[in-house]
Amino acid sequence: MASARTATAAAVAGLAAVLVAAWSYPVHANGPRMLASSQVTASPSSSTWQDNATGLERVPLPIFANASTMTVAIIDTGVDTTAPALGGREIVSYSVTGKPRDVADRNGHGTFIAAIVARYSGSARIMVVKAASDSGTVTTTAEARAVRYAVDHGAKILNLSFAGSTTSVAERRAIAYAIARGALVVTAAGNEYALGNPVEYPAALVQPFGSNGRGGAGLAVGASTADGTRAPFSNAGSWISLVAPGVGVYSAVSPLASSTMFLRDSASPGYGYGSGTSYAAPQVAGAAALVWSVAPSLTARQVADILKTSASGHGTWSDDVGYGVLDIAAAVALAAGIS
Repeated sequence: MASARTATAAAVAGLAAVLVAAWSYPVHANGPRMLASSQVTASPSSSTWQDNATGLERVPLPIFANASTMTVAIIDTGVDTTAPALGGREIVSYSVTGKPRDVADRNGHGTFIAAIVARYSGSARIMVVKAASDSGTVTTTAEARAVRYAVDHGAKILNLSFAGSTTSVAERRAIAYAIARGALVVTAAGNEYALGNPVEYPAALVQPFGSNGRGGAGLAVGASTADGTRAPFSNAGSWISLVAPGVGVYSAVSPLASSTMFLRDSASPGYGYGSGTSYAAPQVAGAAALVWSVAPSLTARQVADILKTSASGHGTWSDDVGYGVLDIAAAVALAAGIS
């Protein structure tokens, strides 16, 4: 056991060195993160538009049941397991902020994302690790602790729907730790296009700046509109992997939520609409669980490549939408052909 730990530590150190050498980082000792979401400002789309846009409805039903072997971790503001979309579903939860069992989501962001993952990942096991404050800020120290906890407790896919313009040693080491242990890290690209379109982290740690969507160790996800173009707020650039619906996305809203980032659905209590790359990323994380369950021998890098290759760009990359809009049915079919 000791030798395995030593070998793993060496792998993490080596990967961290490669990441540091790849490009220069703006470093902050405990860099702040903000949730990558915003309130809907236009009339919401139908509750199923994102399902149609991503091909979710074309995925064969047995695939959803097959995903029970996968665990998706959501590192966020906690979760309200009484939300209608999550009712009856077993969710493993833990908090790295204060009391370990206090995972109540008083913000609403984590619950909204958990319900998206639940819808897109079939029967996959959902783990929620609370790392954000009720106001929606995440320190890279809390993020790092949450990443390590999730990986150590069996998560194969991690969803990080927050972003900041600086990074830190703690964050880089935690992402390297997850990658070295075979996890796929899915991140939100951020919503600051109108504010100078900054490179955001942790997204640029998994899809490096200058990579033009190639390689990388995870996925940086932007937001698309109903016509498949980049949402006006969504960041763009060489570090974008692909996009998924991010405007007027429909999901569960926690009754405890104090946040104003959602437009509640008056016709369906417990549901609402939200916009942001925050809500694009969990669609990709859920899709990754379906793809991986079809071909369990794939590596995290291979799962990421399948999701990019099968997206609407058909292998063509652009700095606005990366490899295009997520196509879950095409990704699952591609994985099935490989398995």
